[in-house]
Amino acid sequence: MNLTRLAFLLFTLFLFGRAAAQTVWVDVKKDDASMTYRLTHPLHEIEAISKEVEYRAQLDPAKHEFISVTAQVDVMTFSSGNSNRDSHAMEVIDAITYPYASFESSGITRSGDSLRVTGKVTFHGVTRDVVIPAKSLWSADRVEVTGAFDLSLKAHSIDRPSLLLIPVDDELRFTFNAVFKFK
Repeated sequence: MNLTRLAFLLFTLFLFGRAAAQTVWVDVKKDDASMTYRLTHPLHEIEAISKEVEYRAQLDPAKHEFISVTAQVDVMTFSSGNSNRDSHAMEVIDAITYPYASFESSGITRSGDSLRVTGKVTFHGVTRDVVIPAKSLWSADRVEVTGAFDLSLKAHSIDRPSLLLIPVDDELRFTFNAVFKFK
């Protein structure tokens, strides 16, 4: 086989391989996304939700695979249903200086419907490695992803607020839901 034919064959295989791996970038619409945090104190729990989360993913729908994912939320959009409590929470995390929390994946592995998403989360100006377990439910035109993870207030340089001189737990529990529509 001469060099020209070999080069043509390799080029054709390269193009075929690129065509077979059809990835798409998908942004989640506002009505298809949410993130909730839960803060626990020995006397009660506080939950606040944001429907203003921006999720973006690179997907291969044919293989039911995620290539990468990012998320960003304006921390001022979380609501617990109590505006005084929400205002105090924004003071505690210094939302004026650090208005966004974000995540960027560095690796995603799948086992059945389970995902293991590794990456970096930035919250209160501090970036930390995180591993997030999630579930994915694929259909012909969409994939829904749900999951939860914990962040340490101390690790993100946040002083734990107190109620009746008792501080809240260090762990802040986040749950999320996103529907990626790719057709």
